[in-house]
Amino acid sequence: MGRENIEKFSARYALFKSAVAFWHDNIFYRKIIILGSENINPADHLIFAPNHQNALMDALAVLFTHKGQPVFLARADIFRNKTIASLLYFLKILPVYRIRDGFSTLKSNDDIFLKTIDVLRNKNGLVILPEGDHVGFRRLRQLKKGICRVAFQADEATGFNLNIKIIPVGIEFSNYTRLRQVLTVIYGKPIEVSEYYNLYRASPEKALNELRTRIASEMKKLIVHIESEDDYEAIDELRSIINGKYSDDIKFPKLFRDRLLIDRLNELKIKDRVKYSRICLLSTQVRDRANDLNVKYRLLEKKKHPLGWLIAGLIGLFLTLPIWLFGNVFTLTFLSLGELQIKKTKDLQFHSTVRFGISLALAFIFLPVYLIVCFVIFKPWWLAILVFLTIPVAGIFTWNYNFLFRRIIGGFRVKRYIRKRNPEYLTLKNDYDELTEIISVLKDEK
Repeated sequence: MGRENIEKFSARYALFKSAVAFWHDNIFYRKIIILGSENINPADHLIFAPNHQNALMDALAVLFTHKGQPVFLARADIFRNKTIASLLYFLKILPVYRIRDGFSTLKSNDDIFLKTIDVLRNKNGLVILPEGDHVGFRRLRQLKKGICRVAFQADEATGFNLNIKIIPVGIEFSNYTRLRQVLTVIYGKPIEVSEYYNLYRASPEKALNELRTRIASEMKKLIVHIESEDDYEAIDELRSIINGKYSDDIKFPKLFRDRLLIDRLNELKIKDRVKYSRICLLSTQVRDRANDLNVKYRLLEKKKHPLGWLIAGLIGLFLTLPIWLFGNVFTLTFLSLGELQIKKTKDLQFHSTVRFGISLALAFIFLPVYLIVCFVIFKPWWLAILVFLTIPVAGIFTWNYNFLFRRIIGGFRVKRYIRKRNPEYLTLKNDYDELTEIISVLKDEK
């Protein structure tokens, strides 16, 4: 599979995608919430427009949440190495050349453009991240015009017969960098490019601007968009303080709760600036004191921390210790080795990509080895396969075990703070209670 036939179905790619999807959907993330799939009609000529906040993981979020073999556009500088370029073409990624790549390289975009037409005609789906580059802020930035140019020029080159539709996509990560987080992907209603044909014929530049504005408006409806730069940290943290417990909710996803919360804050900023400022101040104070005292928000939610429950939890952990030990075969091999490389990666938004890439590569190397070892040690064959299959299950158990252990230890820590009437903790609890009370009243206001 190369650039010349990138739009064609590839059985090798389909097999590779299935293997990677299993790791992505079941190991790397603990849950993936997909909404709006009904807006994707595979019979249409589609361009997907997702927000871009988390490097390669944004593209994978689109790839693994709907069927097919979509083609992606990416900056050309990553194609400089021939070996890497061949791999990228196999992964169905096409280069886009920019002025910074050298003025002479811009002519190569003509060939890329013709290839995008082949992709759209073949109904693969073309994925363009219209913000251009990634930035780790929950905010939609100014969109580039490239996605609009591709849509109009592709339709124009085919006599306006493709009737291209642009699908806005919202991607939200419960945490950008950690493993076993929740990924939410929302596909919006398609934007009919044909609505702008007449304007494009009369004034191409005006049509580009209006379509870009429309795409941005529709994308903002699907993401967590924090407009304020001055209060960004406070509002972003407030989402975790108030709605963190809803991360796994499918019926009413946290993304929707966050959007409602931000809308209320935006209204409050206009109506009552003093209360708005108080909320922002409390949010940062709760964050800073909670970090200093090593107290998670879920522990602050609880009014009591029964000693019996904490002891019962420790007993449960002790009884399942053998499973935890076995599960470390998986976690240490696939999930911990990547941390060494993470320390060398300066761009925080690439941390998740590095973790995923290294863990996946190690899986392709070590899982066959573990399977062979199981066949050598265990008889009959079905027992060997059964033991092999328990390795990832035990690994996920170990990950959850560690999480529960930290929560139980945190519970004991909070009980000690309360018993000793730790002044910092009492201040933290008072700030937290005041903050949640204000937000509760704010939510109830019409």
